[in-house]
Amino acid sequence: MSVNDYKKEVEMMNLEKLIEDRELVTIEPFPIPAKELLARFEDLYTGAVNDVLREFCLLDQALPGHIVPLREYRTVAGLAFTVKSAPNVKITGEMTYRTEMLGELGEDAFVVWDTTKDEKATLWGGVMTATAKGLKVKAACIDGGIRDTHQILEADFPVFYKYRISNGSLGRCLITHYQIPIKIGDVDVQPGDVVLGDIDGVLVVPRKIAYDVLLRAEEIKRNEKEIFGWVAEGQSIQEITEKGGYF
Repeated sequence: MSVNDYKKEVEMMNLEKLIEDRELVTIEPFPIPAKELLARFEDLYTGAVNDVLREFCLLDQALPGHIVPLREYRTVAGLAFTVKSAPNVKITGEMTYRTEMLGELGEDAFVVWDTTKDEKATLWGGVMTATAKGLKVKAACIDGGIRDTHQILEADFPVFYKYRISNGSLGRCLITHYQIPIKIGDVDVQPGDVVLGDIDGVLVVPRKIAYDVLLRAEEIKRNEKEIFGWVAEGQSIQEITEKGGYF
């Protein structure tokens, strides 16, 4: 093998490794039923879970602060169903592909939608909300626009979004992929990751550590309950700190 052939083979192997790292989606089962895991996450809140992710050396799991809740939601937890779209004038095939995507949506999904920084269209509205709710989808997070806000509110379906505008998506934005790894802000989102949303925004917990994160977050919740009790009793900051409390 010539030196050039060797270099090409090494480059190809490196490229294959990069493709595997960036594109491979592995959805392994949790140690407990997914519904139980999600229900237990819903007894927590994003701040506590985020603190646990810091313990796992993961500091960039919260989606950008420009993504806000439509209401002051308590915690909702689901499994990431990723969608990717981009600004595009093309219309042909859009509805067919959207229908195909909706056919893959299922119970307990948490839609996470990367719009490629679109600023003109809405990707989520009243009909999408009704459809998702009928499929028992948990929530939707759109890094872009929504509309039909009254209909979404009346449906009582959790939505997190960047902006509101009356523009529809057809002729302005095109769905290009779904159920692939995406990146929003600094956060990598894999299909099947655990996604939490509440009044403080949206947080992504990597699937492979979700159960361990859950156990530690539940421990923190128990500790905080004890600390709140000490504060209510009127104990001093020094007394609370000496007993392992924190603020």
